[in-house]
Amino acid sequence: MTEMNSNEIDIVKAQTSKINDVDFSNLTFGRVFSDHMFFCDYEDGKWQTPKITPYQAMTIDPSARVFHYGQAVFEGMKAYKDEDGKIFLFRPEQNAARINVSSARLAIPEFPKDYFLKGLEELLKLDSEWIKPGLGNSLYIRPFVIATEPAISASPADTYRFMIICSPAKAYYNEPVRVLFAEKYSRSADGGVGFAKAAGNYAAQFYPTSLAQKKGFQQIIWTDASTHQYLEEAGTMNIFFRINDTLITAPNNDRILDGITRKSVIQLADDMDINYEVRRVSVQEIKDAVNDGSLKEIFGTGTAAVISPVSAFEHGGDVFEIPSLENSYATLFKEKLMHIQHNLAEDLHGWRHEVK
Repeated sequence: MTEMNSNEIDIVKAQTSKINDVDFSNLTFGRVFSDHMFFCDYEDGKWQTPKITPYQAMTIDPSARVFHYGQAVFEGMKAYKDEDGKIFLFRPEQNAARINVSSARLAIPEFPKDYFLKGLEELLKLDSEWIKPGLGNSLYIRPFVIATEPAISASPADTYRFMIICSPAKAYYNEPVRVLFAEKYSRSADGGVGFAKAAGNYAAQFYPTSLAQKKGFQQIIWTDASTHQYLEEAGTMNIFFRINDTLITAPNNDRILDGITRKSVIQLADDMDINYEVRRVSVQEIKDAVNDGSLKEIFGTGTAAVISPVSAFEHGGDVFEIPSLENSYATLFKEKLMHIQHNLAEDLHGWRHEVK
């Protein structure tokens, strides 16, 4: 496919903006949306002309396959604005590639990369005032695909809709989180869809997470489905453990999301000569490390959370507190990442993508 230009997108601008009704100092994550949305329909075996319109409700048939068979995948991204008003994305090609990996696993046709990137850039230029400068401020971007064909026979759909909506955001987790190590429930299994950002992955973890929250924990760190002996990832984050001065994270597999923030942290660790290991991490190893004092910190990584320290975990009815640490790796990586994202630091790896 030849490279797309803005003239190939049908654009209808909003007559008025909602932005003056928004209190940007008091945002609840994912509740407020910008003025425009991008969408493109898949019909007759191909993706049609992309469109940008005012953000609005959609009409969709009750028999649309997404409601009955769960063909839905999504991505999470952010746009940032520096003090000169320049807009940046962080490694957007990774998101474009990953949503197609997710789509392929759910038998959804892949979305053209140039449609994704050019459509997103045009959307961000229209809604540029929604991207506020300042460290920690961002516009959260939610690309997603749903099956729209009105049919309730159990097979992949013939029609789909790809969409991008945007929501202004501040920090996702402001305080360290308390987590529960999974012992009964599983997020995903070998051969499943754990590596994909499938909507159903998140629905399936809401119930066990709600049980954890009733016990005072914000998240679950999921363990392998077959033995529950090895730690893998949390509900909205990949997980890192620091034992002494070595950073450890579980390897990617078909149960673990290939996190973009995760791989960025690994690269930063390499840049800073911080020793790291990508290997299986057992529950017992982490409990032993707490008890002998070698566990220095646990933190999660993700687009929404960026870096989120863990202050305690529970397993087997025992709660293990993790003392706060000065000069933590979590603080170091968060500062490094955010400074790159906001154009406040050198970008050694070409991660920043300027929207022009």
